[in-house]
Amino acid sequence: MPVSLDDKYTLTHGRAYLNGIEALVRLLLVQRQRDLAAGLDTAGFVSGYRGSPLGGLDNALWEANGHLQRHHIRFQPGVNEELAATSIWGSQQVGLFPGARYDGVFGLWYGKGPGLDRAMDPIKHANNSGTSPHGGVLAVVGDDHLCKSSTLAYQTEPLFMAASLPVLNPGSVQDVLDLGLHGWALSRFAGCWVGMKTTADNMDAHAAADMALDRVRIVLPEDCEFPPGGLHVRWPDPPVEQEARLQVAKRAAVLAYARANRLNDVVLDSRDARLGLAATGKAWLDMRQALADLGIDDARARALGLRLYRVAMPWPLEPEGARAFAAGLAEVLVVEEKRGIIEEQLRDLLYDLPDGRRPRVLGKRDDRGQPLFSPAGELNPTLIARVILERLRARPELTDAVAQLREPPPDPPARLGGPLNRQPWFCSGCPHNTPTQVPEGSRAMAGIGCHYMVTWMDRDTDTFTQMGGEGAAWIGQAPFTETPHVFQNIGDGTYFHSGILAIRAAVSAGVNITYKILYNDAVAMTGGQHLDGSLTAEQLVQQLEGEGVQRIALVSDDPDKYPEHLADRHRGLSIHHRDRLEGVQRELREIPGTTVLIYDQVCATELRRRRKRGQAPVPERRVFINERVCEGCGDCGVQSNCLSVVPAETPLGRKRAIDQSACNQDYSCLKGFCPSFVSVHGGKLKRSQNTAVVAEWPALPQPALPALDAPFNILLPGVGGMGVLTLGAVLGMAAHLEGRGALVMTQTGLAQKFGAVTSHVRIAPRPEDIHAHCISRGGAQLMLGADLVVASGRDSLARLAPDARAVVNSHEAPTADFTHNPDAPFPGRAMEEAIEAATAEAHFIDVATLARALMGDAIAANFMLLGQAWQLGLLPLAEAALTEAIRLNGVAIEQNLRAFTWGRRYAADAEAVRRAAGIAEIDYAEPAQTLDQLIDDRASRLAAYQSRHYAQRYRKLVEQARAAETPLGGELALTRAVAANYHKLLAYKDEYEVARLYTDGEFRQALEQQFEGDFSLTFHLAPPLLSRRHPDTGRLVKREFGPWMLKAFGLLAKLRFLRGTPLDIFGYTAERRLERQLIVDYEHRIEGLLKELNADNRALAAEIAGLPEFIRGFGHVKELNLAAVRRREAELLERFARGDQQVVRIQEAKGTVERVE
Repeated sequence: MPVSLDDKYTLTHGRAYLNGIEALVRLLLVQRQRDLAAGLDTAGFVSGYRGSPLGGLDNALWEANGHLQRHHIRFQPGVNEELAATSIWGSQQVGLFPGARYDGVFGLWYGKGPGLDRAMDPIKHANNSGTSPHGGVLAVVGDDHLCKSSTLAYQTEPLFMAASLPVLNPGSVQDVLDLGLHGWALSRFAGCWVGMKTTADNMDAHAAADMALDRVRIVLPEDCEFPPGGLHVRWPDPPVEQEARLQVAKRAAVLAYARANRLNDVVLDSRDARLGLAATGKAWLDMRQALADLGIDDARARALGLRLYRVAMPWPLEPEGARAFAAGLAEVLVVEEKRGIIEEQLRDLLYDLPDGRRPRVLGKRDDRGQPLFSPAGELNPTLIARVILERLRARPELTDAVAQLREPPPDPPARLGGPLNRQPWFCSGCPHNTPTQVPEGSRAMAGIGCHYMVTWMDRDTDTFTQMGGEGAAWIGQAPFTETPHVFQNIGDGTYFHSGILAIRAAVSAGVNITYKILYNDAVAMTGGQHLDGSLTAEQLVQQLEGEGVQRIALVSDDPDKYPEHLADRHRGLSIHHRDRLEGVQRELREIPGTTVLIYDQVCATELRRRRKRGQAPVPERRVFINERVCEGCGDCGVQSNCLSVVPAETPLGRKRAIDQSACNQDYSCLKGFCPSFVSVHGGKLKRSQNTAVVAEWPALPQPALPALDAPFNILLPGVGGMGVLTLGAVLGMAAHLEGRGALVMTQTGLAQKFGAVTSHVRIAPRPEDIHAHCISRGGAQLMLGADLVVASGRDSLARLAPDARAVVNSHEAPTADFTHNPDAPFPGRAMEEAIEAATAEAHFIDVATLARALMGDAIAANFMLLGQAWQLGLLPLAEAALTEAIRLNGVAIEQNLRAFTWGRRYAADAEAVRRAAGIAEIDYAEPAQTLDQLIDDRASRLAAYQSRHYAQRYRKLVEQARAAETPLGGELALTRAVAANYHKLLAYKDEYEVARLYTDGEFRQALEQQFEGDFSLTFHLAPPLLSRRHPDTGRLVKREFGPWMLKAFGLLAKLRFLRGTPLDIFGYTAERRLERQLIVDYEHRIEGLLKELNADNRALAAEIAGLPEFIRGFGHVKELNLAAVRRREAELLERFARGDQQVVRIQEAKGTVERVE
């Protein structure tokens, strides 16, 4: 039977592959179909507010809108959770009044944990009011137990309990479908709302599920007594009567339903059971995995006297079933995360049993009162296995049987893992990068969502509030502090949700605060959804005026897009380009009261999506960096905060390049004060033209694939936004196509923003062979590492089996540290060694560079990795299933198929693939130059820079250093430092040198290696004699110069013989005079050091000689760095003079140098 991605919504039997979010969508369709089959003409209504792990539900509902409409289901996203819950309440009142067009409306409310907090008022009211007999309400809440994508670690059950909602806790994707139907049936029967707890483990998981419409058989209890008028919604209905009905009759009906449908059930029993294990939701799956990891199958479980109790409705706990489960047991171990909801109820239910019949109930504490399962964080199979093993060992009669069990793996060594980690960060070109900056002397408070990430950036931003409370904390601080003013970040999504109320409160309180509202046309953190209503920039201005805000500044990357007289229509409104942000903020902070800065720029990730879909134009302009002109100062990273500005390692040190595959064409990097930036207009990214090699490629042999007779686990560590989720989805679909059991769990959270993302792919002969969603510690047989940093991380390596294989992308993609530390280390080899030490076999390939060279886009790299792993015989899936899964995925099909084939070819003949790509060996760095090679290289460069005489001047000082240091023996560190740093000072990049580096042929060659087609160039320069000063900072402002500048550069380069002569018009500027003076000062400094040089102070002398390495950049950037170097130099010279042998290492950070001792 052909497989379609629509199967999850259209099949009425068989199995389909879907995730938990899609299961919620299908649930709505199935309920309508089951109602029709039962003779009911019902409709569905969905409303809520997105939030992880339910962040993708909005998008899934919109994408399935055609299916929803055909089944009479209305999706209306809520402005916020509270109003969404109120609208769901209204859906249950349809039948109370004339005009109802349906027999009932089944409702689905959704939100994350904090959203439930906000919606408690209407949910309590609605639950007291009740549901309609043929409607019913399912309240789905997403819990974030580890606070991966939240500001609080959250547990839903206590709030549901406070509102008297029975709680269902599904573990798997199949459970979501099954318990969801029970939820509506229970809601209809008992007349109350029903809560359903979800987590990332079932919402983000993909699995094959049974699509049979009649899979769930509903049993309506016949032993319930209903009060007069029944249990359902009515009007009028006094609140006191509502309470009595809810707390007595409805609760009884809930328990009767749970008992009749065996929602809580013993799934495995023993003839002489002594130890009972009870669990719910994710913890149930983790517990089953723990048993499997110990080697306890069903037969062995019975031999060990185990009884397993699966609890689908943890509150209220159905008493008859719970007592029957506990009967005859000596001990009950309750496995649940967070607060012990089941444990507390079970202990109460068994309290009245006589001694000898009342089992010990353990959970959060053991029988000695010691901590067992923590109420914080989350559980995992390894931890659970250790506790189960401990309880079994406490029974002497099981000594021999327990000795045959497998030991859980120990905690990983403290030093396990590579030296780096990936901190979530703003996306490339993200508009948050600009307005989150604050002027010197000010501080800001963070917002929610993407704004929350600014708290770990260098933006003078501290503390945050709940969603919609932004700025209100200042109302309580302002009267009691000397600080006169603060800035408050807030997104347009939060503003629309409820943030306008906080602004109203600030205006009413009269506090001095400037709200910075990012108007980016998307709710970025949860998937780029549009606002749930209309909100243009002008509407936003009008609303703020209506709230009493007297001064509003509208700042944009494209202010020309606004109507000509927009500012004239609104008193107190001004419009500015984003380059004026500093001055605008300085002005607003001086104005008493509440002011607002609206920053208008579309979300970069959403804009990228729209461009791919043809919904937004793709700019024909890309940025290119002439790395020979680049000084490696990092100012472009400081100005842009962008991860698409990447390091380029060269013989002259680390420079900068643009990652064209990741770049979202925001162009803020152009603000870096440097003449190395060029705009390329009309060019396309170049792909390999070596078609002859491809055409002649021999047929590839079919590898022997590993047998699949037990679960096979594949770990996919990577970076958010770079295709890891797609790769996992393809592997899972391929397994589904082969009829295997497949479960794919992707751990994202904030990591989707360039942080660590890991997909856990579990493949088994049968679906029932897979329990936990995540791979246990020591359980992965294969790691496909899409990112070297994440692959070498502690969590990744701890999940690898001792005999695991790894295929890893060795591309050195910088971490977020690089945006503000130009010398941020990237110890690639150390990370590879960490992986090698943790695996039986590891393969490293720079698939990003290969994909870029062969296909023009590094985004295809992951499928190249997949192809190599498959050709090496490391995957238990057939080629046909993998390629069909790529086609079914429907995204960049041909590109991904080609990448898969190139990966296979690389495994068969790596050298031939490199030739086809037109690149040299890429896996290893070039060997370091010897001292003589270094001197010869730099002398040659100086001859080209000026003259042979100039090069001789260089050699003279270097040879002086060598002559003084050689008698001391050992490595000539001082001489090497002089050789590198004296050259750097001599080859200062004045106008002549910049011109030469653009016109000697290498720049054109570098351009043509990356771009093809008919393109033109724009240069971004700030010549001191021609540039204006920025009105806010007083610094020179870069200007754009057209293609004619290349001819001007050619002429200027020929005039370099004028350098330093009276005819050198540029030489009279302060910067050029300073550069020449630095050379003289350095010569004198080295000569002085050599006179006092000895074995004890040589290392310190080398440090001093190496200081010019940190005098980087142009103009004011160089001045700042030079000032820092001079401070350090004075300190070092003082130590040198007094004979202090302590070595001080200098590293650059935030545009200056810092000392690390």
